[in-house]
Amino acid sequence: MGKLTVAALRAVLVVLLAGSLFVQGVMVPLLAADLDGIDTELAYPPASFILVVVLGVVTVQVVLVCVWRLVTMVRRGTVFSHAAFRYVHIVIGAVVAAAMLMFVLGVLLAPGEAVAPGIVLLLGGGVVAILGVALVVLVLRMLLAQAVARDVEAARMQAELEEVI
Repeated sequence: MGKLTVAALRAVLVVLLAGSLFVQGVMVPLLAADLDGIDTELAYPPASFILVVVLGVVTVQVVLVCVWRLVTMVRRGTVFSHAAFRYVHIVIGAVVAAAMLMFVLGVLLAPGEAVAPGIVLLLGGGVVAILGVALVVLVLRMLLAQAVARDVEAARMQAELEEVI
């Protein structure tokens, strides 16, 4: 990966992380004030919605930090090691957690007349899409496992060749 690509990706990660911090620090309190200030027909307390939103933003932040660490490993040439699996596993877990949080949001919104049934259905579709992302990352993890295995095998063969020579 070239220096320009790494710099561009890191710039995007910084912007996304700053945006997520803005959402947590500014937008969530405004949402909480809006939910407390109006008489809604929600079946659950507003705090449960706020908790789901905050935890959802945390899952995004976890993924961003892990991608940053993986990009650092790529830059150093150490991504094809067992240490990279830790970050990939965390990304998979965070994406699955995000899907579950969206499912919980759908469950929270389903009863009553607060939102149209189509909104809950859209959230269900979002859950499937997010789980699809988790499956894509899982496939990429399998490719990483194959690359690590081949790298270990190549190193072993190189060592044997050096012994012969």
